[in-house]
Amino acid sequence: MFHPWGRLRARPDLEVFWRQLRGARSGATDGAEVIVLRPSLSQVQRRCTLAHELAHVEMGHVDGCSSSEERQATLMAARWLVHIEDLLDALRWADELQEVAECLWVDEPTLLARLDGLTDVERARIVALNEELEHTC
Repeated sequence: MFHPWGRLRARPDLEVFWRQLRGARSGATDGAEVIVLRPSLSQVQRRCTLAHELAHVEMGHVDGCSSSEERQATLMAARWLVHIEDLLDALRWADELQEVAECLWVDEPTLLARLDGLTDVERARIVALNEELEHTC
């Protein structure tokens, strides 16, 4: 399982600050030295937001980012946090999107980003799983 706090520990050049952010933003980064997280986030939200901000840093997004760069960071973080094998296991028993997210210890937006960013091979594996589950019911 990807551990964003472990990834952060490997980056002594980055400092995390807990601050209120304007609007609905959960986190922010300058892309080089600072990550800011909203203090009221749940543990799962902190995990997902930190992974997202670390993705911006690792991709070299500095001084703000375009909507394309935002999508890139979202997908990278979702891929880090949700491995396909874990997703397939969660889909075997969970009936609701929220249940799948809880099983994977991510928030729903991160799960949706991962689902939107499935490769063709990953999508085929999910289709095959659905067909398998339909035949066992």
